[in-house]
Amino acid sequence: MRSFNRGNWVRNIVLCMVILGAILATDCTGAKTSPRLNPDQSLAITNSVRAFAVTVANDITSRGPLAWRDQFADVPSFFMAANGQLVFANSDAATRGIKELPRSIAHIELRWGDPLLVDPLTPALAMLAAPYHEVLVDNAGHRMESSGYFTGLVELGPGGWKFRNAHWSVAAPTSPAP
Repeated sequence: MRSFNRGNWVRNIVLCMVILGAILATDCTGAKTSPRLNPDQSLAITNSVRAFAVTVANDITSRGPLAWRDQFADVPSFFMAANGQLVFANSDAATRGIKELPRSIAHIELRWGDPLLVDPLTPALAMLAAPYHEVLVDNAGHRMESSGYFTGLVELGPGGWKFRNAHWSVAAPTSPAP
């Protein structure tokens, strides 16, 4: 018969507790993450978000600045930043700001560039990223063109895809060659 070794017994209990704790922590963490999308789901979401991006550009170009309200999610967590500044802190601020745009902007032409990237995250969330080119015409007829890069989190809801968050960065002008 083996003799009882208290040191081994304690060590084994501690080891079992560590393993059990790791299993429970993994299980709890696993419950918080979304299941992986299969390739067909990923492709379908990518195609759907790309179609949404085309719709956004067409809608903004044809309807003007007020069309932005229809493209942004009407949820308190919405925000939009541009060039390192918070432009709209929430959906209410976006609604107020967009209502003011026609006072200064008569027309917008928005074009996405290549590559238009989509990262499907869940069946209802995806990241959209693309270079963009925008032509703004003010009420006096002056044109201003800008190009840069856009990133946004899009969310699928009852009304289709909407931007839940957005960030625009204008490309810095290039310096003349020395």
